[in-house]
This record gives sequence, C-alpha cells and structure tokens, in this order.
Amino acid sequence: MADTNKGMIVRGKDDMSMEDLPMPGAPQAGECLIRVKEVGICGSDVHFYKNGSVGGYDVKSPMIIGHEGAGIVEQLGEGVTGLKVGDRVALEPAVPCGHCALCKSGRYNLCPEIKCFGTPPNNGCMTRYVRHPASMCFKLPDNVSLEEGVMIEPLAVAAYACINRAEVKEGDNVLVFGDGPIGTMSAMVASALGANRILVCGHHTDKLEGIVEDCPKAEILNVKGAGDFNSVADRIKSVFQGPADCAVDTTGAQDAVSACIRATQSGGKVAMVGIGKVQMELPVIDSIVREVDVRGSFRFCHTYPTCIDMISSGKVNVKQLITHRYHFNNDDVLQAFEDCSKGVGKDGRFTNKCMIDID
Repeated sequence: MADTNKGMIVRGKDDMSMEDLPMPGAPQAGECLIRVKEVGICGSDVHFYKNGSVGGYDVKSPMIIGHEGAGIVEQLGEGVTGLKVGDRVALEPAVPCGHCALCKSGRYNLCPEIKCFGTPPNNGCMTRYVRHPASMCFKLPDNVSLEEGVMIEPLAVAAYACINRAEVKEGDNVLVFGDGPIGTMSAMVASALGANRILVCGHHTDKLEGIVEDCPKAEILNVKGAGDFNSVADRIKSVFQGPADCAVDTTGAQDAVSACIRATQSGGKVAMVGIGKVQMELPVIDSIVREVDVRGSFRFCHTYPTCIDMISSGKVNVKQLITHRYHFNNDDVLQAFEDCSKGVGKDGRFTNKCMIDID
C-alpha cells in the first residue's frame, strides 16, 4: 500500500485542482479501507465544478469531488465479515444514520442525516484511498470489472426509478425522457424488466441514435422544437398508439415532466429523477382527475445487489456506455470535466460516461 494520497478538490465555481492529502487512517469498526481504482463523472459532479452548487447543495468549503467509485479492499476494521483484503468492491456512496424512522422503514435514501460522497460538505471518492462502511461495499463477481462496478451507481438510480417508483412491469409501454446516461440506463432497465415498448425522448440526435445501439429495444423521438408539452405528448401517444403505461423523467425540465404526465395513462405513474428548478408549473389536473401519480425518485436504496445481478447475468451492458477514459492527474481530470460539460470529447465524440483511472 502506498503511503501517499491525492484527491481532486473543488472549492467553488470553476475552482478545482488535485492536491496531496493525508491518508484516511486505519478503518474503524465496521469499516473498510479502500484503494479506489476507478471513478466516474456524473452530471452533478460537473455542476459542482462549473456552478459551485447542485439542487440547493452549495460548495462552501474545499471538498473531494466524486461519488461513483469502485476499488480494492486494503484493510478491514474490527467486526467486518463477508469481505477480505483484495476483494474488488463497488461503493454505494450514501451512508444513512441507520437509526431514524425512515432508515428503520427501509427507505434509508431519505434519511435526514445521510452523508453522501461528494455532496457538500462530505468528501467524495475521487481520491486514492477512502474509508467506507463495509455494509456499503459490495463485492463484485469475477465477471464484473471495476469499471462496471463504477457504473452500478448510475444504474442503481435508473433501476430504483423504474422498479420502485415508476413500477415498470412486464408488457408495459414505457416512456423515458432524457438522452443522457440515466435515460439510457432507464431504457436498459425497462428492457430487462420485460417492457413491451420503450420510447426515449430527447433533444440530441446523435445521443438518441446511440441509445438504440446500447438498448436495441428502445425507440427514439427527437422532440427538439416540437412545440409545447401538449404537442410533445400528442406525438408520444401517436407513437404508442395510446398513452404510456408509466414514465421516467431524467431531465428535470418542466416541459419534459409535463409531457410525461400528459402522455401517461390514467392511473399510471411518473417517476421524476432529474433535478431541475425548485418550483415548476405542471399539469396537476392530470394527477387529480386521471390519478396520474407523480413520484419523486431520489438516489436509491437496497438496489446495488439487483444491479450487480443485472450486469453479471448480462441483462444490461453498462460497459458500452463508457465513451472516454482519463488518467488521474490534474490536467487530465480537468479536461474530463470540461469534456463532460461540453458534452463532446477532444476526439469529437459525444461524452456519455467518462471514467477516471486512478493509478
């Protein structure tokens, strides 16, 4: 084990650099010391870098960025069972208190005291070493790579939205809004769950065409310039020859959420994953007179094992979503964030998932 640690520190808007850091120290009871090997860049990470805030979470003090990580167990704290030194693990980033009513009810993602990697003021995992609760370190099967281990986090967001909030069922016609990684993976999960048809709406033709390559069952619809949300909903219903059974919005855009509500059948469910404005104007009359349930979908809970099984069994192929890889040095990481912000790499290809290889 190396005796030096480095991490990518964000201080505020457009202010981020790599720094030498102290080692985390020996793991405490119930913890593991993890040698982080791969970290993904999420849209929220880019927002913290470019804007200094996301969804009301403001960077007020220096913070290690990153929440999508996988690595190797270096040390075990007292009482840890089920893991051993050398195991490859995916890191579930959010640590709940475990004692409140929400934790005890099983909805630990809503714990008011939850601490998540890379969400102010909590340090993230774009660093060589982290200590993490063993209960949030999930051993990877031999046929699942560390890069795929990183992808479990965004896959879990999509899986929780589809399974727990939109309640996608076999034979459903599923509407997905958003042509980014979460939208793509929502389509993949819906396909794995046995959806009859999956329609993905977005504004970028190249990304939409890429989704069909990643999820052959998906149909696509470019709604850029298609008019107001009523017009978009009409186009969606025309494709399905009727309303969708359920919908997942990954954009957080008011018109997208509105179109999802209007295009979903009476008694159906709309899962809101994307984080947009604090306040929106939505067609709530549909929720009232058609009983369309509009549900928030925040992170995930008890979802990692399901996602590991989906990847290991071949039901979803997340590795093909990794479009760009970068080394763990200041210039490369900053370039990665700039590429993600622009949506296009220096090679001219659009960025889907960018991965940092921590040596």
